[in-house]
Amino acid sequence: MGDSKIINDPVFGFIKIPRGLLYNVVEHPLFQRLNRIHQLGLASVVYPGARHTRFQHSLGAFYLMTEAVRSLQEKGNFIFDSEAEAVEAAILMHDIGHGPFSHVLENTLIHGISHEDISQMMMEKINNDFNGQLNLAISIFKGEYGKNFLHQLISSQLDMDRLDYLRRDSFYTGVTEGNIGSARIIKMLNVIDDSLVVEHKGIYSLENYLTTRRLMYWQVYLHRTCVAYEKVLVNMLMRAKELIRIGQDVFASPALYYFLSNDVDAAWFGTHPEALENYGELDDSDIWSAMKAWKHHSDKILSTLATDMLDRKIFKVEVHEEPITEDRITELKEKIAQKLDIPINDAHYLMSVNTISKDMYNVDDDSITILYKDGSIRDISEASELLNVQLLSKKIRKYYLCYQRFE
Repeated sequence: MGDSKIINDPVFGFIKIPRGLLYNVVEHPLFQRLNRIHQLGLASVVYPGARHTRFQHSLGAFYLMTEAVRSLQEKGNFIFDSEAEAVEAAILMHDIGHGPFSHVLENTLIHGISHEDISQMMMEKINNDFNGQLNLAISIFKGEYGKNFLHQLISSQLDMDRLDYLRRDSFYTGVTEGNIGSARIIKMLNVIDDSLVVEHKGIYSLENYLTTRRLMYWQVYLHRTCVAYEKVLVNMLMRAKELIRIGQDVFASPALYYFLSNDVDAAWFGTHPEALENYGELDDSDIWSAMKAWKHHSDKILSTLATDMLDRKIFKVEVHEEPITEDRITELKEKIAQKLDIPINDAHYLMSVNTISKDMYNVDDDSITILYKDGSIRDISEASELLNVQLLSKKIRKYYLCYQRFE
């Protein structure tokens, strides 16, 4: 059978997964579940090609990690085989706690607990199944291990997670400007004082990477249509929760019903072992199949929202530079209530008011250190002639008003 499995990836070509611990992680049911969760949630409403899964992304990030480890070792940075295997296992599992439609669920089906927290709980569970073989991987993932640069490869400005998703998302959306030179950036990585640095000759690739990230955020991740479609989904789940709370019958798979009928937060996960099990059963299909039933529900609000989702009737979006006024909101609620013949107190389910802000470069979190030939180091914000950091660090704030269309 050979000593590794080979997977053909459309972005990076052949990816080798060595038999043993790494292959066992990939085979684990919690990892296989990522095959049933799309990486970009609802972005396919704008970019029909964006149907790739979190499973594919995790394998891609793993591939980049193997490249980064090799590149660093070639430059004389000492990484034990056990550390290499651990950091590779950690990047494989970095997204394992994502739920269906990723960030949407973090404020609807569960709250006060992030997918990173759930990833850690799932890693502990897999580690348990593997009799502690993942101790080192988990300690690197949490940033508790002595070598800080290994943690940075998993989570930092230049981590393998970002390098993969920018390349992969640009490939599958067809937004070709997003194609970053991940191979070149990885070749330029080095370690100084236990921190990742990038050699000066890689600076153009970095400038491209930072501008690309900004472009991908506004063109894909925060695209007004994607945001509006997500709001339909959020409101639909909130309505289903509300109906269950007041004792109405709402169809859902057992795992989905668990989260709709309980108020699940961090404390709940801590005291209910079955919560993680149910979460591990959830994927995109639970939500789509529920929607198909909800389309025919007697509750007008739930059925309208489910129909919107299934038939791609997306909330109308207005993007404003200034916060939306109370008057405008009240006027909209009255119109919605009247059109749908529902109480005005329920009209908020058919609209959404959001502030979207994203700063492209945050000097505190986003520092990327550039290493010069003479051994000196500078932050990219000082090293780059091209990047105007004042401009890039300007927080962009947009106010989105989304609401049901009545054509």
